[in-house]
Amino acid sequence: MAVVARQKFVPAGDWRTLESGWNATFGCIFHDPAGAQIKIRYGGGWWFGWDSQKQTLDGKSDKSVNVGRPSLVYARIQIRVQHDTTVRYTYVPTGP
Repeated sequence: MAVVARQKFVPAGDWRTLESGWNATFGCIFHDPAGAQIKIRYGGGWWFGWDSQKQTLDGKSDKSVNVGRPSLVYARIQIRVQHDTTVRYTYVPTGP
């Protein structure tokens, strides 16, 4: 499977899911918008989930998050932005 350039409108405020999967390996590469935060959220819900790979975009260098091995729990790549914006990123499937 090839890498795919994607874009989604993201409203400002809380964490928003861009990509998700279960029993899969995948990742995303981001560049903009500066100040946006990205992370991976594993598990289901507030009480039974945990965060991983939390980063802040600087608008100068690429940042990536990756669901490494086939996720045994539900995994979501999420973003939080300061202003309503369209986010452009590259989806990278890393499985066989």
